[in-house]
Amino acid sequence: MTAPVLGRVVATERRPNTPHEFHFWTALDAPVGVGTIVRVESTRPVNGVLPSVYGVVTEGFGYTDLQTPLHDVLGADGEPGASATAPTERTEIRLYTAAVLRQVPEEPLQPVPMGTVHLATEVDVQAALRMDTYVQGSDARGIPVGAYRSGGTDAAVHLDADFLLGPEAAHLAISGVSGLATKTSAVQWLLASIFTHLPVRKGKVAAGCFTVKGPDLCFIDRPATRLDPADRALYDALGVPAAPFDRVRYFAPWHARGTHLATLRTHDALAESVTPLTWGLRETLQYAEVLLSREDIDAKADALIDFIKERVVDQRFEDKLLEGTHDVRSFADLERWFRELLQAMEAGNQEQWRTHHIATIRKVRNRLGNISTRCKGLVTDDGTVSDLPFGAFEDRAVYVVDVAQLEEDAQDLVFARIISQLREHLEKRALGVEQVVVFVDELNKYAPSDGADTYVRQMLLDIAERGRYLGLVLFGAQQFRSQVHRRVVGNSGTQLFGRMDADELATPGYQTLAPATKARLATLEKGQLMVRHPHFGQPIFVRFPRPAVLTGREGVEQFPPAEVPTLEMAVAKTLRRLDPSITVGQVQDVLALAGDDEEAILRARNVTLLKRPDNVLAFFSKQLRKRVAPEVVGGRGPAPLRTPATDDEYG
Repeated sequence: MTAPVLGRVVATERRPNTPHEFHFWTALDAPVGVGTIVRVESTRPVNGVLPSVYGVVTEGFGYTDLQTPLHDVLGADGEPGASATAPTERTEIRLYTAAVLRQVPEEPLQPVPMGTVHLATEVDVQAALRMDTYVQGSDARGIPVGAYRSGGTDAAVHLDADFLLGPEAAHLAISGVSGLATKTSAVQWLLASIFTHLPVRKGKVAAGCFTVKGPDLCFIDRPATRLDPADRALYDALGVPAAPFDRVRYFAPWHARGTHLATLRTHDALAESVTPLTWGLRETLQYAEVLLSREDIDAKADALIDFIKERVVDQRFEDKLLEGTHDVRSFADLERWFRELLQAMEAGNQEQWRTHHIATIRKVRNRLGNISTRCKGLVTDDGTVSDLPFGAFEDRAVYVVDVAQLEEDAQDLVFARIISQLREHLEKRALGVEQVVVFVDELNKYAPSDGADTYVRQMLLDIAERGRYLGLVLFGAQQFRSQVHRRVVGNSGTQLFGRMDADELATPGYQTLAPATKARLATLEKGQLMVRHPHFGQPIFVRFPRPAVLTGREGVEQFPPAEVPTLEMAVAKTLRRLDPSITVGQVQDVLALAGDDEEAILRARNVTLLKRPDNVLAFFSKQLRKRVAPEVVGGRGPAPLRTPATDDEYG
């Protein structure tokens, strides 16, 4: 049904219409504002067809017949209150400027013709944003991003999956001030929309998310405590279930003490759902350059590290200078190899070994030996490995890696290794899914526009430029878009904007926006976004619902983190979680074998948790005996770690 006439197109000598911009006037009470989509109907056919033009309002003006403000002052005798009793009301009009979204027919491209202006209906919104080409039919691939609401029109706005996830374009960048722009909420909502609406023929899709601050994303498998009726109506209108994610796996490294995982998801009701993330020598050495700066490692040291990777690690190594065969599979093994090599060189008064100088060997030993200390909890000395299920990713599943409590170096290592592994498995088509969305918050920190050219930044640039061919899609969130590397932002096919800071809007990247559009961006409410998409000729404002998951703040209140346990309590909880029939007394008896060797206890605990054997206590006892000194096992060790406790203390 044709919408009633709203206004008329107007063109003057000073303000003519162009193929990309036009002007129109309306009545004073017309429901028009910045962001409103309108349709122009012309009565003059072009090549036998009546053209239609769709536009979005970018600026508004109010006019009267006054030439200067002084005339109004004189007309009111200098009294502002006198205007209410003025004998003649001033003529007032509303004039709006609109940017062209689409012209039908699209050829020939001509200035916007004279005609009547109408509010866009739902069908008009689809045509104006070219959604009619990918939302309907056998090749439908629309992903709802939100709802357009203006002038009484309520229409769903869809993104083209080919331009959001590839292969035509890919990647998404969302910007906005902290706390008010709802960046994380928007990504959670969009992931739910993708999981619901991505056609099965497009293949399987999963998401990998990194939690870099507080409890964000730590409770997305739990339902929201409150969801307004308006939000539920939006879910229904956009065809997305108002429910939390049903397939979520959490990963977090151990705390440096080793007694608990470094995450806020440690409540007894949730702790079992978090898988430890621990890497050994093989997993870490491949990305050692992330932790080693150019000031520390030169070309000679690089050559030695490459030799160790290719000729020493994970294979039987023999050398005439060393006694016996070395099987290096952990940092402890590597330290033993370095120690024996240096001792042999010093005993023989040698300064060179296989073209490597003894000073270089000492330097590399020092740098590599520090990795397990700098990343303690994530990197293990004994080679215990617990990793993401590369090769077995599930369709429509979310994999959350909590690195919020790690140091920056360890965070960089996590980003580098996980994303690189995702890429390698996608290249081999061996990940389990065809597409992976990687969500990275605080992108201006990891891919800044200036500063040192780090390994992590190079990796993110590579994903932005070539990841879409593999199905590796980057969803990046940042407060300041201007501070993110332009190659990352420029390769983001879709861009979302929440509430923006005025200083940020003054940077060159926003000069293409009209002043009124920037003014609206600076005052957006939560749940509102401005969307840029390849099919949309101009930015569009939409509203999206509150995510149907528990927010980080609410999650911490509902599931407060458990108290930091003692070493004995931590081990007892782990073993009893695997086998509830185990008693505390049995655990204490086994721990007495290790005395005060905390490292041996933690390593045995980690292996037991990883293997999950049938006979938990016997397996743990065996692992503990393998890792403690013989004299301690023989009975000369200290007393048990603490006095006996009741089972209730361990939950």
